[in-house]
Amino acid sequence: MKKKEICTVISQECIANDIYSMWIQTDEIAGAAVPGQFVSLYTGDPSRLLPRPISLCEIDGAGGRLRLVYRVTGKNTGTEILSRMKVGDTLEVLGPLGNGFPLKEAEGKRVFLMGGGIGIPPLVETARRLSDTADVTVIAGYRDQLFLQQELAGCGRLVVATEDGSAGTRGNVMDAIRENDLTADVIFACGPAPMLRAIKKYAQEQEIPCWISMEERMACGIGACLACVCKSTEVDGHSHVHNKRICKDGPVFPASEVEL
Repeated sequence: MKKKEICTVISQECIANDIYSMWIQTDEIAGAAVPGQFVSLYTGDPSRLLPRPISLCEIDGAGGRLRLVYRVTGKNTGTEILSRMKVGDTLEVLGPLGNGFPLKEAEGKRVFLMGGGIGIPPLVETARRLSDTADVTVIAGYRDQLFLQQELAGCGRLVVATEDGSAGTRGNVMDAIRENDLTADVIFACGPAPMLRAIKKYAQEQEIPCWISMEERMACGIGACLACVCKSTEVDGHSHVHNKRICKDGPVFPASEVEL
């Protein structure tokens, strides 16, 4: 059940170029959240009515805390305003929103957790929850600077790919699979559309069940405005066309249900 709360910033730090990590204290949201979900953050700027959707990186349900790792996308943007917030500042938060990764599908199996860029943060809590029940391999693709590698390495095997070859495999996550001769029974993935498209194709060829978390600009975050639809193989019960609302029906989908 989603809640709207006034949350307090516990910590804020820059962990890579334009990548920030923020911990917030919540009353109820953290206790209800699961890996793969997101929250909508309101900046408090009256000129920006729409919130910023940010995926959940870590969830401390018992302590009522959430870790949000996000990229600042430019000057005077919503994310840039968030990055200026200090310890003790408050902000309005709606969540948890969307669905999460189907963790039970990976229990007792070899699972790939594949992420690219700002699609990497949701893998942290997912890997942590699966670390005792599955054989976890995290395949993380970076442009150059690494982040969250220590958290990911603590939950399973970490395989890195970088575009410039500065760490791990030179190339992308698919290059890392081939170079390291990796295999899996289940795939969970999050990242940009070209990466997800390649992963979906690979999963189909190898007949591996695959779930993908789609990134999209969102407006309402609750499925009412139809601003974040994607093409699907099924008819949406709300719009009655072959669309899915990423914020409401997703962001996690079986790869076979959506077109990329």
